[in-house]
Amino acid sequence: MLTHILIPTDGSEPAESCAEYAIALAKATGTRLTAVTVTAPYPSSAIYAPYLADTPELYKERVASVAVKRLEPIKTRAGASGVNCETLHLENAQPYQAIIGAANSRGCDLIVMASHGWRGSAAVVLGSETLKVLTHSTIPVLIVPPSTPHDEGAIRLEFGQPVEIRG
Repeated sequence: MLTHILIPTDGSEPAESCAEYAIALAKATGTRLTAVTVTAPYPSSAIYAPYLADTPELYKERVASVAVKRLEPIKTRAGASGVNCETLHLENAQPYQAIIGAANSRGCDLIVMASHGWRGSAAVVLGSETLKVLTHSTIPVLIVPPSTPHDEGAIRLEFGQPVEIRG
């Protein structure tokens, strides 16, 4: 039985669609949510110094603002659906590690993540945090493709049965 779902978001359209799906799943199962976003820490290497437009303080303010823009809409939509949702902003150069760490420390029993749908060389070159979470997590991971329906009534659960998605 599910009790706590983690939803990582990068603010992209697939991540937003995935959050809607996770909210519907949480509502159908009576599960609470934690939405998490991960931002890169301020670069401390002297190599980057000529390219940095922000001081460490300005950078921290800017990424905090970005995190709020990513997380608050999810919390608001979850609340409107009657689902308890906490938010979490983490800094880590390796987002997949922060996501897995958050899921473990928060006692989550499912991670619901978006797939951006990259194929071929784009997937290889750009990499995939979703794939890294999937291959490194000991907690189950549900991957939501960009076109998955998430409106109310799209998820029906029966004890002992898989989730049915109606389009």
